[in-house]
Amino acid sequence: MRTLPCVVFLLTATAVVAADEFKLEPGYKLLFDGKTLSGWQTKAAGKDGKAEPLDGKTEAFAGRFKVAEGELVIDPKVKGDRYIETVAPVSGDFTVRFDFKPADGCNNDLLFLGTKFDIKVGIKDALKGVKAGEWSKLEIVVKSGSADFIVNGEKAATQKTKADKGPFTLRAEGGAIAVKNVRITSEAK
Repeated sequence: MRTLPCVVFLLTATAVVAADEFKLEPGYKLLFDGKTLSGWQTKAAGKDGKAEPLDGKTEAFAGRFKVAEGELVIDPKVKGDRYIETVAPVSGDFTVRFDFKPADGCNNDLLFLGTKFDIKVGIKDALKGVKAGEWSKLEIVVKSGSADFIVNGEKAATQKTKADKGPFTLRAEGGAIAVKNVRITSEAK
């Protein structure tokens, strides 16, 4: 009789794990593979600065950005206002989607095509409906020179894009955040 509760527990645990499995939607490609920073580089600083390719690496800026358990983590214990960006530029109409889990005091940014979107939690101008320590979803829809930022299914902001082409950039400014399942529509140029 004791084996039945064990079997039920194992089946339940398996179902929970299966429910958390990510499946890439048709028409999307990964920007972050969950294993390395391949396809990303450090942002060049100043006119003479050179970008450092991050292919095959699991961290940048002495651990400010690091890959851990399928997530890209910004570690607030490592100080510095730092940026990583996609090697391949984005342009045209596209959609970016990812999951994010901010800590209290998170203030980190997304930058692309001349726009900036702040992911803030537990501070002034915090994102509505986003809780520290819980996973949320962000979708960015760029169409005809405008970017809609949709957080957990609710439009949080709309901005005009100011450039036609450029990298998708993550900025580590303040507080911790983890991101995963970062993907972009495959027709993005």
